[in-house]
Amino acid sequence: MKQNSTKAKGSNQKSQSREWFEALIIAALVATILRMFVIESYRIPTGSMEKTLLAGDFLFVNKFVYGARVPFTDIRFPKVDDVERGDIIVFKFPRDRSLNYIKRCVALPGDNLEIKEQQLIVNGEPSPLPPHAQFLGAAMPPGVPDYQIFPAMSDFNKDNYGPIRIPQKGDVVELTMRTIPLYHDLIAGEGHTVTLSGNRVLIDGAFADQYTVQKNYYFAMGDNRDNSLDSRYWGFLPESDLVGEAMMVYWSWDPDLPLVFDPVEKIASIRWDRIGLGVH
Repeated sequence: MKQNSTKAKGSNQKSQSREWFEALIIAALVATILRMFVIESYRIPTGSMEKTLLAGDFLFVNKFVYGARVPFTDIRFPKVDDVERGDIIVFKFPRDRSLNYIKRCVALPGDNLEIKEQQLIVNGEPSPLPPHAQFLGAAMPPGVPDYQIFPAMSDFNKDNYGPIRIPQKGDVVELTMRTIPLYHDLIAGEGHTVTLSGNRVLIDGAFADQYTVQKNYYFAMGDNRDNSLDSRYWGFLPESDLVGEAMMVYWSWDPDLPLVFDPVEKIASIRWDRIGLGVH
């Protein structure tokens, strides 16, 4: 009887161990699925969204709302909601898609956008500055070009920009030597080669004086208007590069303090008042 009892006890322990192992595997799979398709963590690395978001904030990002992407493919789930003006969005940086950026969407596909003396104007209406947005530097006067600004060869600068139309799927745009800086990257990003021959534009080797836009695009800006690498510098944001919408700050501390070498100061830098803060 004792031997049978020992065997039963050993069998019981193995069964419990297997159940724990299976539970851990299932939990890991669920966490992975949630991270891939529903919610992901994102850390604010720079001050481009200050004072709305601070460097050292950690966010939950809703990936499901705009249609999560199946990893390693261009397949997306149906979106639950559309991007709206004012949404704080996370997206693949168009010039390096290995990086995620976070900005505020200020204009939608088909919108007309202009900045006059730091005032953002969308579809002819002044757009209010977000509550915690800021300007840190002196305003640049109109007509003084900044050669880092998109598109190249324009007379735009960070404080006086446009007017431009944000491309919408189905738009037919004219291609000339004047407009090609505006649309070159867009056309290339939609899978075509763009070259110039004299004063004419070639798409995939054929002369073209117009192009039909295949995707929707957005215009994104940081709330820290004088310290933000945003659409004013790199152009239109393709809808296909959207990752998700910022939801909530779940952790925040000083990013410049090293945890390993100064753990006490690092812990003391926790911004308790920001934990649980909704993002808007």
